[in-house]
Amino acid sequence: MKTILLIEDDALLGQGLVSFFKSHGYQCLWVQKAPDVNALWFKADLVILDRQLDDGDSLQHLSDWLLLKALPVIVLTARVDVAQRVEGLMAGAKDYMTKPFANEELLARVISQLRPLGNTNLNYAGIEIHLGERQAKLNNEYISLKPKEFQLLVLLVQNQGRVFHRDELLNKIWGYQAFPNTRTVDNHVLRLRQKLPVLNIETHRGVGYRLVKESHSK
Repeated sequence: MKTILLIEDDALLGQGLVSFFKSHGYQCLWVQKAPDVNALWFKADLVILDRQLDDGDSLQHLSDWLLLKALPVIVLTARVDVAQRVEGLMAGAKDYMTKPFANEELLARVISQLRPLGNTNLNYAGIEIHLGERQAKLNNEYISLKPKEFQLLVLLVQNQGRVFHRDELLNKIWGYQAFPNTRTVDNHVLRLRQKLPVLNIETHRGVGYRLVKESHSK
């Protein structure tokens, strides 16, 4: 049984969604305030996140929660402006729904986000990257990678030969709102190099980074 973490301060809506998801075979954990999220985040397979809580904009916490455990997040909000939707997606959300909404559509989006990725793998210089398991192996040994390190590795391997500006990497992996300092990118690249020495990551001074394309990569 998959577990949904619902972060929603509207009591009537929260109670209704808990009952709805339970009737469709999901366990649904519900919290109304940001400080209560951490204790339940690890138990969830997916998060439905109300954008505006009583204690402020929930996006300010999203990057920290995603560092605890990488989860698909669907933002659920009354904010309908394009800029606000983009802000939510750039902060780390995988999907965005505006209120009012149909429960059946939200359920379809949940099913889509929880759909298994299968056995899709990437390979680079002896590194095996298992997307479905969110794990990487080198010489048949699992390499311990934090969620953002894994995301950065996947992005670079999927785009071999492309130069990424630090700001672009910051935007794609973390979102500007949470991590305005590009040193975050530098530190994560450094840790990837240390953990996976076979990664041929070039530094382009004043610009960013490029993973040199492997001639026989799959």
